[in-house]
Amino acid sequence: MSYGASSVDADRLGGGYVARILKGEKPADLPVQQAVKTELILNLIIAKALGITFPLTLLGRADEVIE
Repeated sequence: MSYGASSVDADRLGGGYVARILKGEKPADLPVQQAVKTELILNLIIAKALGITFPLTLLGRADEVIE
């Protein structure tokens, strides 16, 4: 089970930083940003191997379920 910032969102923000630096902005002048979108990923293969079950409500809320 993983819950945290979306890697896709973090990559998008990083790309924005790179684009602004390549256009001539100084890295020290760029504002600090953090990923806003979070995601919940459940790995049912590992959970089964460990004997863990997830409630259906948690499975329904997951952004990604690895089966």
